Amino acid sequence: MGHRLSKIYTRTGDDGTTGLGDGSRTDKDSLRVTAFGDIDELNSFIGLLLTHDIADDTRQMLAGVQHDLFDLGGEVCIPGREALTADYVTRLENQLDMLNAGLKPLKEFILPGGCPAAATCHLARTVCRRAERRLVSLMRAEAVTDNALRYLNRLSDLLFVLARHLNQQTNHPDVLWQPGRHND
Repeated sequence: MGHRLSKIYTRTGDDGTTGLGDGSRTDKDSLRVTAFGDIDELNSFIGLLLTHDIADDTRQMLAGVQHDLFDLGGEVCIPGREALTADYVTRLENQLDMLNAGLKPLKEFILPGGCPAAATCHLARTVCRRAERRLVSLMRAEAVTDNALRYLNRLSDLLFVLARHLNQQTNHPDVLWQPGRHND
């Protein structure tokens, strides 16, 4: 990386456009910018999750995810670029299988909640699902790699299982959905 930002504001976006990684400019509300903006927001929520007291192996896994998401954001920011390989998806699947192996099978739907780290993980999961939907919208208009979509799909699954894992580690039961329950 030979070029670093030394001046943060450039005023070039004052007209409602932003620069892409290939040097072209596009509207700030374009499908591409919205998609990588959601990926950036997801990365921020992973950063928030990392502020919680979590095990070192989980911390390392999530730090890796943050780097992956930055790679993915770069891929989406540069039209035609492919940064994520099938190995990224396989790594998530392996981590997902490892975490899920220690959990009891689910027989009911669960609500977001439990310990603070798990609740934050559920929030990250919902942002991940939104980022995935935005990428699908972009895919309808422009080329998006299959690995990018697969990665976000697996990551949302991983975040769901990780939330359950975090609850289990802290002896917080998953919050089970009770259809028709309301407070009167």
